[in-house]
Amino acid sequence: MLLTASGVLGKIIGFFYRIFLSRTIGAEGLGIYQLIFPISTICFAITVSGLGTALSKYIAEYQNRDPSSPKRFLRLSLMISGFLSLVIMLLLFRYSEFIAENILLEPRCAPLIPILACSIPLASVHSCIHGYYYGKKKAAIPAASSFMEQFVRVAFVFLIYQIRMEQGGSIDASIAVWGLVFGEFGAFLLCITALLFSKEKPAEPTGYRVSHPGRKLLAYSIPLSMNRLALTLFASFESILIPSRLTQFGYSQSDALSVFGVLTGMALSVVTFPTVFTNSVSVMILPAISEADSRNDNEKIKKTIYQTIFTCLLLGSICTGGLLFTGKWIGDFLFGNALAGKFICMLSYICPFLFLSSILSSIMHGLGMPAYPFLLNLLGIGIRIYFVYFLIPRQGLRAYLMGMLLSQITASLLSVFILWKKRLR
Repeated sequence: MLLTASGVLGKIIGFFYRIFLSRTIGAEGLGIYQLIFPISTICFAITVSGLGTALSKYIAEYQNRDPSSPKRFLRLSLMISGFLSLVIMLLLFRYSEFIAENILLEPRCAPLIPILACSIPLASVHSCIHGYYYGKKKAAIPAASSFMEQFVRVAFVFLIYQIRMEQGGSIDASIAVWGLVFGEFGAFLLCITALLFSKEKPAEPTGYRVSHPGRKLLAYSIPLSMNRLALTLFASFESILIPSRLTQFGYSQSDALSVFGVLTGMALSVVTFPTVFTNSVSVMILPAISEADSRNDNEKIKKTIYQTIFTCLLLGSICTGGLLFTGKWIGDFLFGNALAGKFICMLSYICPFLFLSSILSSIMHGLGMPAYPFLLNLLGIGIRIYFVYFLIPRQGLRAYLMGMLLSQITASLLSVFILWKKRLR
């Protein structure tokens, strides 16, 4: 509930923030801004994604047997993630122009990449601290941190916008990237403060001590990080490919970036808004399932899976109906863009499957089956890349939207089938 409340507030702020950006830097500027996000997600996959999941899992698994283990796991995670994030930051500074011209295929992204690099160490540290608190089933600090990140980001961008307007300065996508950095700094500061001044009762020693915690973290996180990195690279390739394939359909480079900005910066921000509920469940369900699995509590696991399937389909169907009914109005009235409304209506059908696949993926991670979510995500990305590369030049962006729907349906149905075979029979 804490994560959901924080997520709803953050999503509302983020939603109006997207409207603000679409009206200040325009659809093309929004498209350029969205193009740098593949770099951000790749860096996150390398530096902290696997470590955060491993940290949450092992703290939930060992904290009752070894009360000193949570802090030991956290310290090791911070050391590993901090080192990796500093290396990545320096590489982004050094090769920003090469990345923009040869990977993102958009030279105007070059000045944005060094700014983005400043956020990597900050995001890595507070993500590790989130994993620590998730493992202890204490969601207050991660919830407050996520809200703080959104609030500081938007407040900073709005303040700089007002200053530049008064001075007659220009507004471009860099203002939004600086907002990312200051938002991450706000979350980092809150997490560090909470950790340093937390007053947890020292638990009674049990006589058991986890051996080789660093080895355990690396053994679990490295394959998971490699899996996520592979998925992120494919997803990044997909995002970078869309504008170039739209030019094959007949758009100019400027129009292709504008359409890409409308899709990713406007329509998808609306369609994914309800995932704030399922994301909160996904985060907290992993340590809960991991703990139940360590106790061999199969009844709890089965009950959780059944409840997940029913709730996701119900909530997703409601969201689909709501977006179909309000999509055109949202596009016209809030974004001032009819194309955004059209995309929202077309994407609304993915909601039930988007919710279902994300939570079932967390359940499989909690059960120690990370290979299945990786393969399913890889299959989904493969479907979307096929539609992007082969069908967008012939049918336009409608082909990509159909590919998104097909990939989510496939991943959801196969997730249910795998869990039925492994746990529900």
